[in-house]
Amino acid sequence: MSRRPRIRSWDELAEPPRVAGRVIDAELDLLDHQVFDRDAVQTTTVDDLELSPVDAAHPDPQNPPELTSILTGPVLSTRVFGGRPPESRWARIAWEHVSGLGTVVELSVPADALDATWVERWFRDHIVARIPGGRHDPE
Repeated sequence: MSRRPRIRSWDELAEPPRVAGRVIDAELDLLDHQVFDRDAVQTTTVDDLELSPVDAAHPDPQNPPELTSILTGPVLSTRVFGGRPPESRWARIAWEHVSGLGTVVELSVPADALDATWVERWFRDHIVARIPGGRHDPE
């Protein structure tokens, strides 16, 4: 049985590589967070992330993968039964549209400009609008 070499002090640890940009913990800072549009309207939640492709055979620590999109979609059944939704079911929100990170993910675009809300818009226009009083706010 081979043993790992024992590190005797913190000074023997190698310095992590310096990268440009902000380093975030995806699990703590992004996944399952609510997404609000520029008008502070709750739009969706972050279900998964899409990273830029890297060469797995020759990884470069000076050039780590970058976050390109936030993915959202119908993941409730996959969380219960396992698996992953097909690529065609994911709605992508480009990382360029993210304007802030905190307890929620803030976007710089309105919710109606995103493909992530098409199900809600369709439901609003085709189902709720047919209910008496469904076309206006209560007075």
